[in-house]
Amino acid sequence: MEMKEIQKTQGVYISTYGCQMNVNDSERMYSLLEMLNYQPVSSPDQASLIIINSCSVREKPVHKVHSEVGRYRELKKANPELRIGVGGCVAQQEKDRLLKDVPLLDFVFGTDSIDKLPEIVAKVKSEGQPVVSARFEHQQPYHIETLIKNPGVSTFVNITKGCDNFCTFCVVPFTRGRERSRPLKHLLEDVRRLVDRGVKEVTLLGQNVNSYTSDCGTNFAGLLKALAEQTPIQRIRYTTSHPKDFNQELVEVMQACRDKLCEYIHLPVQSGNTQVLERMNRGYSREEYIEKAQMIFNTIPGVVLSTDIIVGFPGETDEQFAETLSLLDEVPYESLFAFKYSPRPFTKAARFEGQLPEEVKSERLNRLFERHRELAFPMAKKYEGQNLAVLVEEYDSETGRVSGRSTQNKLVHFTGSQELIGQTVWVKIKEAFPQTLRGVLVQ
Repeated sequence: MEMKEIQKTQGVYISTYGCQMNVNDSERMYSLLEMLNYQPVSSPDQASLIIINSCSVREKPVHKVHSEVGRYRELKKANPELRIGVGGCVAQQEKDRLLKDVPLLDFVFGTDSIDKLPEIVAKVKSEGQPVVSARFEHQQPYHIETLIKNPGVSTFVNITKGCDNFCTFCVVPFTRGRERSRPLKHLLEDVRRLVDRGVKEVTLLGQNVNSYTSDCGTNFAGLLKALAEQTPIQRIRYTTSHPKDFNQELVEVMQACRDKLCEYIHLPVQSGNTQVLERMNRGYSREEYIEKAQMIFNTIPGVVLSTDIIVGFPGETDEQFAETLSLLDEVPYESLFAFKYSPRPFTKAARFEGQLPEEVKSERLNRLFERHRELAFPMAKKYEGQNLAVLVEEYDSETGRVSGRSTQNKLVHFTGSQELIGQTVWVKIKEAFPQTLRGVLVQ
């Protein structure tokens, strides 16, 4: 490969699907590609390199990749030097099959190959041959540095990758590999560097963050305590936690370090029926989940809970779904993320008997959202008249309004100036809705 090939600045466009892990992975890709003098562009027609960072959690993910690559056919025809690649979970899942099924592609790289991206792109350009890199490196330690070009006020930090839970509906263990944790020392150094770059808040990421175990033996509660006490970061959030790994030690650390640890927990339940939870291989019963939720509320007064729910799991009866609906009356979720079950490749549930019709799943999803709306609006009203600490993240010059998040993970809008970005200010809430709040700056 001649040096002149990589000295000219070129454009890279990354199309990102899926979870916050994928968003963070795309940021990492942008930073890594700077080594080859690629700069981000806002549209595919400006790019000489296009990457689809795919997700396989929802329905028809391979079809979406086929469809998007097809839209770039004319760009490739107009510019034969354009290189197109697929990364993420679909790439990990399909590997060589993607190149066979989508001849327009130049390279495919899995979730364990992100750090090889500069090498992969350089090889594709120099040799002109398709490249596939999608092997898991299970024996390798998880040693990375958070790479984000412009981290801003708030950013994500990966602390684990992969998952060992093997929920019967979930493809993650097959697309992200077995669980690995980053060393505590590396995370402390990482967060300190981010603070030096102006970051005020970090969100710790992992498929199952609270199963974190450092090579020195520190667990997730210990990690939170160390970040709160040994780094100057102002705020710490995390997602996603697993109910089976939630314990008294963790909630006590959250309460003790409440000046930095946000009073918001995303605790996916998936179903309110014990038999469905068993078929999902979730590792807890309805009663055990409710006990954990009560432990959280008792230890951290004012804490906010959100959850994930899957409706229409194979074999789910009307009576079992009714138990999921009734769970909303027992656990006050201020936010709810719900999805219709869809079979994923390699998962046990895809082979279960009792797959439900789409119309049944859609009807149950609508009923669930309707019931939550009935409960969420009254819950939101408690914020009216309260003063909340808001970390300001954005300014809209057209409206003269700023926005940021409270420690309860509520998006708050109020009138203010651009100079407020990065500051934590007190805002009195005037209007409250389930997802957003409107208020005035407390002078």
